[in-house]
Amino acid sequence: MRSSIPQTQHCKAPVSTMPIARLLRSMACPALHTRLSQTCSDQFGRIPAAAWLAARQSSTAARNTLAGKNIFQLRAAVETVQAATQQQEQPQKQPQFMSLPTSDESETLLRIRHSCAHIMAMAVQRLHKDAQVTIGPWIDRGFYYDFDLATPLSDKELKAIRKEMQKIMRLNLPFIREELSAEEAEARIRAAGEPYKLEILQSITARDPAAPITIYHIGEADHPSHWWDLCAGPHVASTGAIQPDAFELETVAGAYWRGDEKNAMLQRIYGTAWESAEQLAAYQALKAEAARRDHRKLGQELDLFSIQESAGGGLVFWHPKGGIVRHHMEAFWKELHLARGYDLVYSPHIAKVDLWKTSGHFDFYSENMFDQMQVENEEYQLKPMNCPFHVAMYKDGYFSYRDLPKRWAELGTVYRYERSGTMHGLFRVRGFTQDDAHIFCLPEQIEPEIRGVLDLVQEVLTAFGFTQYEVNLSTRPEKHVGEPGIWDVAEDALRGALAAKGWDYVVDEGGGAFYGPKIDVKIQDAIGRKWQCSTIQLDFNLPQR
Repeated sequence: MRSSIPQTQHCKAPVSTMPIARLLRSMACPALHTRLSQTCSDQFGRIPAAAWLAARQSSTAARNTLAGKNIFQLRAAVETVQAATQQQEQPQKQPQFMSLPTSDESETLLRIRHSCAHIMAMAVQRLHKDAQVTIGPWIDRGFYYDFDLATPLSDKELKAIRKEMQKIMRLNLPFIREELSAEEAEARIRAAGEPYKLEILQSITARDPAAPITIYHIGEADHPSHWWDLCAGPHVASTGAIQPDAFELETVAGAYWRGDEKNAMLQRIYGTAWESAEQLAAYQALKAEAARRDHRKLGQELDLFSIQESAGGGLVFWHPKGGIVRHHMEAFWKELHLARGYDLVYSPHIAKVDLWKTSGHFDFYSENMFDQMQVENEEYQLKPMNCPFHVAMYKDGYFSYRDLPKRWAELGTVYRYERSGTMHGLFRVRGFTQDDAHIFCLPEQIEPEIRGVLDLVQEVLTAFGFTQYEVNLSTRPEKHVGEPGIWDVAEDALRGALAAKGWDYVVDEGGGAFYGPKIDVKIQDAIGRKWQCSTIQLDFNLPQR
């Protein structure tokens, strides 16, 4: 044991950093996708009503099979009774979709999408001479570009822009990279009358005066269709490398310049681009399926929850039917944690802000915390996370090393400030219930404890139908606390636990929390989308703080 490592370590091990409600995940989980009118008192889990009736009318032995079961055990028990009575329904088939790589997963698609953003900007400026360009990056499955335009764009305008883009693609104009001095780039940008590009250039040189400045041209400088943009790349070889029938312009949205509401409101055009028309069709089918499973629509149709704007955005109201769903989920969560040696704890919704200053959260996350309130000349804070509360309870006790590990779990409601434009259904809210746990253990207990948490994560996710994972190991970020040697030990412990579990993982360099490395588990839903879900964090620095 290194002398710099405290005797007692703190392993922050939430089963999931999402609010428990967000396990609904657009109702895309096979175990949750159902309509309440077709089920009985279970409310979810796709237990057919016919099976419930068969179970209720079956023998005493069958009724005994169901006695005392929670909702997840009932699902398995009802299926057993159903098979015994020969009334099993045909299983619902999940839709099959073509593999649709993200830009991070395909260098070819990344280049296609980035190049589409440039072609779209070129097309917009050909159709709207007064349009000023800003930024146009690739995103997961598409691209966007922000424009300063005097008149609002309509769906009709999108069709005209798409047609103009197809003309540019058929011209097969080359993408040409040019590196130049910042002074020359500034002169060209001023001559073109592009103030937003000038601001981008100035921000680049302010960060690094020696940074290379590059421009990408579409077409030769003497070509009548020539166009250029300040850009670092990369791009395809020519506009003809993009299939004219393999992209689509999707929506127009408002976006503040630099994401600041004090700046100008711009018009953002979103698009998607693929290698083939077949991929585009598969993506559109996936989008249609996602719309059918939209949790906001289903939540309203099934009378599960609402967000009352009169009470404030991002605050969820659970209706009776949603309440029973939540009750069963929470009961399952509690039973499972108790069976695995956790103790349940509860903490307040508010406390003195000093707690988060001591833990370090205030210095790193204050922009995501609500403003403090004055209570008898002291500053109090709505709880943005549970960590300091669990630590305060641990400090209040007297524990020998023989008492460790201590596993404490809580369904804690937390509150985080989100701008109104960023909130979206249950996915991004201002108040949510977090299934959270903290484990206090000795250094030699870390690996087995983390393996136990990984097992628990797998059991919970599997119960909800999630079996496809993407696992990331996030390491020391640039802004962090603690000595490098402590971080090395912490990262090695996480690697050892993943190796013992036998899970493949990708290293996310610099993606850790400020106080320690973490394991992130992304789940794949029924239509192939990935969601950040469970997180296991290791904090070697908390005992010192």
